[in-house]
Amino acid sequence: MRTLLALLFVVMPILIIASLVIASRHRGILNLGAVLWSDPWFHATLLDAYAGFITFYVWVAYKEAGLAARVVWFILIMGLGNIATAAYVLLQLARMNRGDSWESFLLRRGTTPRAGIPA
Repeated sequence: MRTLLALLFVVMPILIIASLVIASRHRGILNLGAVLWSDPWFHATLLDAYAGFITFYVWVAYKEAGLAARVVWFILIMGLGNIATAAYVLLQLARMNRGDSWESFLLRRGTTPRAGIPA
């Protein structure tokens, strides 16, 4: 499972970067025009994406103990989106030791889950 997740989160940013390169060769990000900015689907998609980034960031803020790391990851996630998300997941996978449970991946370091009590 760990290898499958690592593969997924390596391939995902590569595909995103490739699509960004292709799109930017077609039209620059600053040449979006008034039509795109006035399109309700553009706003809905943008809101959906950033709601997802914030949702993911809540997990990152929980996992990271230090304020500096939380601020840096917030900036990276808001600026780079799913590229930063993939980097964070890969970092968490790399920090796992052989034999670690998935709780160690999901929970803050040093947190021991107690039966029936949310961490």
